[in-house]
Amino acid sequence: MISAIEALRILQDGNRRFVAGLGGVALATNQARRAQLIMGQQPFAVLLGCADSRVPGELVFDQGLGELFVIRVAGNIVAPSQIGSVEFAVERFSTRLVVVLGHSGCGAISATLEELKLPARGRSPNLRAVVDRIRPSVEPLLETELAHDPERLKKMAVRANIRNAANHLRHGSPILEHWIEHEGLLVVGAEYSLETGMVDFFDGMPDMGQDPLPDLPQAQQV
Repeated sequence: MISAIEALRILQDGNRRFVAGLGGVALATNQARRAQLIMGQQPFAVLLGCADSRVPGELVFDQGLGELFVIRVAGNIVAPSQIGSVEFAVERFSTRLVVVLGHSGCGAISATLEELKLPARGRSPNLRAVVDRIRPSVEPLLETELAHDPERLKKMAVRANIRNAANHLRHGSPILEHWIEHEGLLVVGAEYSLETGMVDFFDGMPDMGQDPLPDLPQAQQV
């Protein structure tokens, strides 16, 4: 079992490799590794991320098959099916880290802001369900000075939505609440930058101590 802190460090190191162009673990899967995973998996982290094609979690964190339990949905929203998926991974695999990963330039955030300013007629009820999940996070921002700065508003809305999703997981499931209180489960929020490739863990982060990160390693073959 990998602790939440150790899992965070692995993800941070993997993202550093990705940004530096030294990643490759995720693409280096071979037949032997696939054979190892036939009988089971033991992911060290759960990743609830946006479905955006530019933010594939395994590549962003330079992780191979069987390392991450990835749940992807537009706007990295938290609905019952997403909560159930997280609960499954935590209970079945004793995974101690859950990361809600949003990203800059999120289309679901833009759609929500547009809907709040000018409701669209004929929008699919399924798409509206996504917007309605994001709405409570970003609607209060329209009552601030951010309403007059569209670019800054969108940036802050992305982070507000991530925080809301992470809080929903922390406080919207008795199962996850138990694991947080008694089993060392950690739920954190992070934002991926489309511009730089860097992931900023900014919400719910624990004290990681003063130990320096290790020197940037070369990508290892799986």
